[in-house]
This record gives sequence, C-alpha cells and structure tokens, in this order.
Amino acid sequence: MKNLKSIIKITLVLFCISHVAFAQPNNKKKIDGVVAVVGEYVVLDSDIDLEFIQLKAQGVDAKNITRCEMLGKLLEDRLYAHQAIQDSIIVSNEEVEDILRQQLDAIKEQEGSLEQIIKFYNKKNEEDLRTHFFDVIKMNKLTSEMQKKIVKDVEVTPEEVRSFFKEIPQDEIPVFGQEVEVAQIVIKPKVSEEAKLATINKLKQLRQEILDGSSFFSKAVLFSQDPGSSSNGGFYKMNRKTPFVKEFKDVAFSLQEGEISEPFETEFGYHIIMVEKIKGQDVELRHILIKPEVSTEALKEAKERIEAIRTKVLNKEITFAEAAKSESDEKETRNSGGVLYNPRTMETKFELTKMDPSLYNKIVDLKVGEISQPYFENERNEQYYKILTLNSKTPEHKAEFASDYLKIKELALTDKQFKEVGKWMEEKINETYISIDKEYQNCEFSNNWFKK
Repeated sequence: MKNLKSIIKITLVLFCISHVAFAQPNNKKKIDGVVAVVGEYVVLDSDIDLEFIQLKAQGVDAKNITRCEMLGKLLEDRLYAHQAIQDSIIVSNEEVEDILRQQLDAIKEQEGSLEQIIKFYNKKNEEDLRTHFFDVIKMNKLTSEMQKKIVKDVEVTPEEVRSFFKEIPQDEIPVFGQEVEVAQIVIKPKVSEEAKLATINKLKQLRQEILDGSSFFSKAVLFSQDPGSSSNGGFYKMNRKTPFVKEFKDVAFSLQEGEISEPFETEFGYHIIMVEKIKGQDVELRHILIKPEVSTEALKEAKERIEAIRTKVLNKEITFAEAAKSESDEKETRNSGGVLYNPRTMETKFELTKMDPSLYNKIVDLKVGEISQPYFENERNEQYYKILTLNSKTPEHKAEFASDYLKIKELALTDKQFKEVGKWMEEKINETYISIDKEYQNCEFSNNWFKK
C-alpha cells in the first residue's frame, strides 16, 4: 500500500469504520478518550476524528461540519445499536464473521497482506485487528436493522399524500426537472459453438486446478467476469428465495459442501460453482463466470442487423415498440416495447439532471420520436449494439398533484418516516442512559441528548 490515503479509503469505505468499545451503563468514571456513553456503547474522541477522515477519503467537503454535529451523528448510531439489542434484533456472529472474512480476504488479495492496516490501527496482529472490526461490523449491522424496523410499517394513504401537498407553501412547492421516457433496442452478437466450447474447456481447466489444490478465491479474482462477486473471490450467500436465475440455483442446491460443479450455462455465460457451507436453508458458495468471446464477424452481423431494424422503423414499416418486442435481445425491456424503467423510482420517466451520464449523453440532443444512430457498448464484458428513441419529453415544472402523484407520494412518505424516527428518537433518549463529557456540554444538538 502506497500511502495513508489508500489505507483509509480501503478500510473506512469497506467497513464504515468508527471505533467501538463497551462500557457499563452505570459506570460514570471518565475513561481516557471517551467523550460519550449511550447505553452499552461509548464514543471515543478518535471516533469523531475518523469520521472526518472517512468523509475526506470519500471526497466530501466537511469544513462546515462541526465536531458537535459529528458527535450528534455518532450518538444516533449508538442509540440505534443499543436499542436493537434491547429489542432482541439478532445479528448472528456467523453473519458478521462472513462479512469480515470477505472484506479482509479482498484487502489481502489487493494488497498482499494486512500489515499496513494493522500498523495504521495500532493493532498487535491480525487477530487483534479482526476483533476490532468484528465489533465495528456488528454495531453497524445492528444500527441498520434498527433503522429499518422503525420505518418498515410506515405507509401513506392517498389522503395523507393530498394533505401533505396542500400544506406545502406556494413558494416552497418543489420543482421537478425536465423528464424523458426512453426506449431501446439491443442486438447482441451471436456466439459461435467454437467460442462456447473454448469457454467450457477453460472452466474445466480451472476446475481441475482447484481440485489439485489451487485457490478458488484467487481463480475467481483473476478470471471471473462477474462484476458483483469477482473482487470477493466469487462469494455469494443465497437461499431458494434469493433472486438468482433458475439454472444457477438448481446447480447450487444440488451440490454438497466442498463439491465443485461441472461448467453450466445461464443467460449470463458459463459458470462453475463450489459450495463452501450449507447452513439450514442458506448456501455459501463461490463461483466463476466466463463469457464466450465474440468474433469480429459476429459483431459485424449484429451491427448490420440493428441498422436494418432502424431503417425499417424510419421507413414506418414497423413501429419502434413493435421492433423492440420482436427483435430486441434484451428480455428485460423487450416486452415493454423497449421502454426503460428508472431503477430509483420504478417509473418510466427519467429526470435529465439525475440520469446516468452515459445515457444522458446519448439522448440529450434527441427530439421526441427521433432515433439515435446505432452505437456499440462493451459493458461488464458483454458486447452489443443499441439504438434509442425518446417517447416523450416533459419540461421542467412545479409539482402538480395529478401528474406528479408518485413523486409527491415519495416525498410524503419520506416526511412521515422522518417524523416517526424523530418520535422514536425522543422516546428512546429519555429511556436510555446517556453521558456526555464536559468538553461537549456546550454543543447544541438537534436531539435532546442532555435531557433538558
């Protein structure tokens, strides 16, 4: 590891670091470095420092954030975690160990060892570091689960949405930016049987090398083309309800612990799976995904095919939606006539200022009904040609109840959840042992941590 910044970035971003220690709630004796106690948890002065370092490592300008404000955030985190324990929210040691193992393995694979991390955190050895991070991860998981529990049953009725909108002062009604509805047709090059066979043989070779003693983790890091798991050595934890494709789940649940599958195909390419552990309904596994190579001739044919489709649409021989349904190779959008869904809102409208830059650059100059030129994408080791069209474009406007109902509903729900968290926070602060060092007694917190 070359410098302090890289150490911070890896450890703080992966683990959301804040030092965790435990104290007896009724022990009011000042411990060196302890600035606050919330139930079973303490806040160290160094926790505040590390929060600022974390923000800096993530590129956030924290110059206008005070230490009092940062302490308030850390007090909230510890109150969530403390109350999670009181409410018997279970975060198993096995779950924490799994996360810890995956992240430390990833650091080892990237950096070669944990030596610099151990030194940075002033730990004696790897075991000491693991103990520290175990507590960190467990507190963060408890905090997350408690936050989910507080708001999971909060819903808004249509009448509440209407009341929320009516109560917004006229000069504060939100303005929604220009929105567009986008549709696409995707054409993927055909993979030859020779390329498929070469991929299968490569996976068979890797399988044999692993059976002969090579590390599955290392092979997955080096060869797997799955962006979601390759950096973690191909690791996934799943059960029968986990949204994986059927072919993958069928193989995963047919294997015994330690068994490695033969190569098999899904819509994503070819895989091998090794099951590490079976825990009740859960399976912990590693897998390697390799996609067959696409020939130059196949790419040429795909380009000619999408150009022909575009010409037919322009000549009004077929509509764009009809062409998408009959010709597009992307099944997620094919049945909707190629219409894209905004993953953030699950609507078909995209606000231009919040759109993914790569998509924005392709459609920003298109007029409604116009079709883009075919363009080539090589994304996540998958190659294809694509054309886009704009189905509609809505100008920037002040929120209107009827046409913007779903967005207003989202705002109303967020507001109701915020109020619910506020009520919960007020109640639990009054019930919980809280002590704040005299150094921070002049802080003005948004919550009543001093119980005045």
